[in-house]
Amino acid sequence: MKSIILREIKSFFGSPIGYLVIAVFLISNGLFLWVFEGDYNILNTGYADLTPFFTLAPWILIFLIPAVTMRSFSDEKKQGTLELLLTKPLSIWEIVNGKFLGSLFLIVLAIVPTFIYVKVISNLGLPEGNIDMGSTIGSYFGLLFLIASYSAIGIFTSTLSENQIVAFIIAVFLCFIFYFGFEGLASLLPGFAGIISAFGMQDHFKSMSRGVIDTRDVIYFLTITILFLSFTVYKLKSFKA
Repeated sequence: MKSIILREIKSFFGSPIGYLVIAVFLISNGLFLWVFEGDYNILNTGYADLTPFFTLAPWILIFLIPAVTMRSFSDEKKQGTLELLLTKPLSIWEIVNGKFLGSLFLIVLAIVPTFIYVKVISNLGLPEGNIDMGSTIGSYFGLLFLIASYSAIGIFTSTLSENQIVAFIIAVFLCFIFYFGFEGLASLLPGFAGIISAFGMQDHFKSMSRGVIDTRDVIYFLTITILFLSFTVYKLKSFKA
């Protein structure tokens, strides 16, 4: 599996993809948080916290992560190397996990530079250092689990078509449904709002953003991640058969 992970990482940084993903994420967040006027501008909120960042990041990642994962298996199918990959002395789970962890590494690498925001916000606080570290740490953990779920969805959709654009569009759609769709449906059915929103990622991400790591939220994200990775394995087994 290690060879698959290294292969994925080398492919990302052997082309402009890896650098482009990191640059797009950091620049888009930086512009909305510090430059553009609007609800996401931290300097205009009057509060020393990173709520605008953790509100904005999931929406940017809905498009960014599918752009990273869309080539995972669709490119292998298009180039005719998928059959060769499946004949390697690795289990299908090891291949899928290798692709998944390679993509996850790249996205997490894009998140790391945002830690500087914590230091900046802390310095801007009155008094200095007045920042809710509990909710900040919880939000970063929530973002990590959200990235894992998005990546698993993207890996799965890359097995559905050899066309990367098709894989990208399906992944964006599914990520949107799981993040916002259930929340939107809950607002239309207020009598069942609590039950319906519990199926969506946004509800669990917001829960972790409060600074309390609830096992129910962790189990939810792990379930989504494992479920879509299982779908990927099932789909690849059909190719191998």
